[in-house]
Amino acid sequence: MATAALRSQVQAKWNEGFTRLNRTEPGISGLMSYTEAWNVAQEYLRPRNIGVANSIQGASPETTHGEPELDESVDISQVKTAFDLINRSRRLPVMLEVFLDAVADNFHMVVVDIQRYLAQYQVDRDPETILQLVFRLVEWYRTWAPIEELGPTIRTAYTLTFQTRLFSALPAEFLGGFKALCASSLVKPSPHTAQMWASFETLGMADRYEGIVATVGYERIEHYIHETYAKKWDGQILPDLRKWMSTNIVPWMLPMYAKGASSTDDARSMLANVGARFDFHMNKTLCDLRTSEIFDIIVDYPDSEGALKDLRECLQRVDQRATLVQALRRANHKRLLHPGADTKIILQQYVATIKCLRIVDPPGVLLFKVADPIRRYLRERPDTIRSIVANLVGDDDGGDSLVDENDQPVPLQQQDADNFNDPNWDPEPVDAGPEFRTNKPSDVISTLVSIYDSKDLFVKELQVLLAQRLLAIKEEDNTAKVDKERRTIEILKIRFGEAAMQVCEVMLKDMSDSKRIDTHIQSQKPSIVHPTIISRNFWPALESSDIIMPGQFQELQKAYAKEYTVSKPDKKLRWLPHLGTVHLELELRDRKVDVDVPPLEAAFIELFSQKNVWTMEELIAGVGSVDRTAALKALITWIDLGVLKEDQENVFRLLEVEEESGPAPSRSVPMAVEEPALTAAQQQHADQMRLYWNFIEGMLTNLGPMSLDKIQSMLRLAPNYDQSIDQLAGFMAAASRSGRVTSKDGLWMLNA
Repeated sequence: MATAALRSQVQAKWNEGFTRLNRTEPGISGLMSYTEAWNVAQEYLRPRNIGVANSIQGASPETTHGEPELDESVDISQVKTAFDLINRSRRLPVMLEVFLDAVADNFHMVVVDIQRYLAQYQVDRDPETILQLVFRLVEWYRTWAPIEELGPTIRTAYTLTFQTRLFSALPAEFLGGFKALCASSLVKPSPHTAQMWASFETLGMADRYEGIVATVGYERIEHYIHETYAKKWDGQILPDLRKWMSTNIVPWMLPMYAKGASSTDDARSMLANVGARFDFHMNKTLCDLRTSEIFDIIVDYPDSEGALKDLRECLQRVDQRATLVQALRRANHKRLLHPGADTKIILQQYVATIKCLRIVDPPGVLLFKVADPIRRYLRERPDTIRSIVANLVGDDDGGDSLVDENDQPVPLQQQDADNFNDPNWDPEPVDAGPEFRTNKPSDVISTLVSIYDSKDLFVKELQVLLAQRLLAIKEEDNTAKVDKERRTIEILKIRFGEAAMQVCEVMLKDMSDSKRIDTHIQSQKPSIVHPTIISRNFWPALESSDIIMPGQFQELQKAYAKEYTVSKPDKKLRWLPHLGTVHLELELRDRKVDVDVPPLEAAFIELFSQKNVWTMEELIAGVGSVDRTAALKALITWIDLGVLKEDQENVFRLLEVEEESGPAPSRSVPMAVEEPALTAAQQQHADQMRLYWNFIEGMLTNLGPMSLDKIQSMLRLAPNYDQSIDQLAGFMAAASRSGRVTSKDGLWMLNA
């Protein structure tokens, strides 16, 4: 049973509530007017069903903005009076709670529309359907929204409730459609784009789905960069790319990120942060693209210099230096550092890597990290020194030079410690390794020579190569080519020092003396023999041979040696008959053959002046001890010229009358499946070309399509390669018939 105190407390609360609702009105008239005001307000706020008349086609976008149209039967002044009375009665929170509960209870009507539009989208996959759904949702929102005159409290509470219910009702498939809608507005803006962004803002989608909107912009940037600039390295693209961003991406960003901007400066200020994010992503995308292409960019240098400058700028914005190093090292290991790549190609790529990475990273940290595996691999190759030296002296075998002819020759640079007194001194980069200081980049030649610990190896190889080049000079080219070699030695003196080049100076002097001695002997007794006379003690050891030149060649040698002894009684000549070149004019029954050949080929054909048919054993015995393989190569030369024919294995006949069929094509077709039995000479040729196919396959794999001349110049670097370009052409044609290669526009490429 209630106590007196409890009854008193309840009575006080009742009186207080009655007074608040009745106010100072007489009797219960105030309570009655409050009840009427409550009914008016509740009827006004009641969520209404806007119907399905425009559900799929959607309402016109223009009707979804601004205040909803009021029912003409509603007296807005009466509504405002009712809300004012409820507010003065301190019952507005209760009224708001009832209203929000009604919104929640009736939100199923909105869900029905959502499901209807999304079902249509699953059928047509048209982003326009999602746009109409957004407009429809805005129509629901504005129809149920209280007018602004009722104050921000009711409006804010309603907006929060509506958005909460909306986002909980939107299924997962809506996100895909929303992203497609944003993407379509970026690629091809529609007349409703501005209304679309305003609707996103009204519904709270702009903030909730900001990540999706940003992703759309990022993906558009990625697609444009990959579609437009992949494998295009001939110029810098960052300026054009930023111009494209300002023309296409920034206008699309304005409604989203610069809403409410009153001036250009305001918009620029509001876009600063998000613009920086988009610019960062643009740099990252371009950096990723160029990193994936870095090996081919280096191959294409210097035509790809613009791409390297872009990469340098991107790396200053995006910290992906380690990624670039790893990508280039992987590409080098896969495409360069393997037995199928020629040493000259590896050196060319290494030099191009040096030049390219100095553009990307002038301090040289990236070069130091990338070059180490290349340098270690080159040290293991037996012909690395020779390839570098061949370039130093100006190799005539063709191919791209490792050294720029415009570079001024400078002494080989030694690695010096840092000079901290230098006013231009800079500390090492933060990602430099502990050994970086001793490997700072210098000129290209110094970098190549530093692959080895000592330059003496290069000096010795220089002497050997110079000797070979001097001995290969023909009599008619003696003066001009010796002068050229002398200029080369003067340049090498700058690089290696005069002391290291003393032996080379002696060799050049021998060449001049040889020319003078030969001129004197020719004046005493003319001879068709023009030997190069060298001093034995200063030239590198030359390979020896037991070849004995037969017939007239031996007589010519004896006659010349006799005249030399007359001129220099204290000296005598020791002939090296396997070196040099012989110019021959063969008079056959129906033709003449004019050709320059090595001495062994000349010795063999001289024997055929005695009789027309010789066996291999007889020919070898006729010129002294000679390797059978070398003999076969020499005889192949005359078979290719149509002078000799191998009637049966190891039996060769002189063709006084040229045969119409010419040389058997099977020698140049070692890859064909069905071939007649090969003779010994043909088999020798086929075995050689099979060996060179490994080099050709490696070149086409790593360097892509190549012309026949380029393949020939590269093959000249292979050991003992001596095939003519016509022989190579026949071999490549055979490889094409066997399905290994194809030719298009003069370029050979491997079949996939």
